[in-house]
Amino acid sequence: MKIYGDLNSGNCLKVKWVSDYLALPYTWVDIDTMRNESRTPEFFKLNGAGQVPVIELDDGRALAQSNAIIRYLARGSGLIPADSYAAAKMDEWMFWEQYSHEPYIAVCRAQMVYLGKSLGDLDPEKVKRGYAALALMEHQLHKTRFLIGDMFSLADVSLLAYTRAAHEGGFHLDGYGSVRRWIGEGEHALGLT
Repeated sequence: MKIYGDLNSGNCLKVKWVSDYLALPYTWVDIDTMRNESRTPEFFKLNGAGQVPVIELDDGRALAQSNAIIRYLARGSGLIPADSYAAAKMDEWMFWEQYSHEPYIAVCRAQMVYLGKSLGDLDPEKVKRGYAALALMEHQLHKTRFLIGDMFSLADVSLLAYTRAAHEGGFHLDGYGSVRRWIGEGEHALGLT
């Protein structure tokens, strides 16, 4: 398998982390998105949307979208609950991550890190919604060790990628003790610390 990705992208890190966690063999193909390497004719053959990450399976089939990729890679593993309701709760968090977390936390980070914007230049609505996402996570993680209970799952991998870098987008985690604890436990589970 080949993983096409940019190590500066939390979405790409999710795929790398799951592959490493599950000891899946792969070749990393570095794609520098800041140099538009995902916008070439060759890359568009893999993913017509021109986005990373993308995996290319040994038979040549390609799969895009980080959460779809990690869901595919982790099938049958301990990262996906055997209980169907718990698996659906995992999916709920993963869908929420792409709709209610990443568009705010990750976008603010990208604007500050890659576009050089200051905190004052960020869209106040994005900042507000980013903090709302963190508050929801804090509420859940105050009750449970991981997002769906005591089990580390793909939901945690999915949300860890950009939450651990939230400070780079101007989000301070001082009032989010449960989120900070969870970041440390998630990084430990993935062998990042």
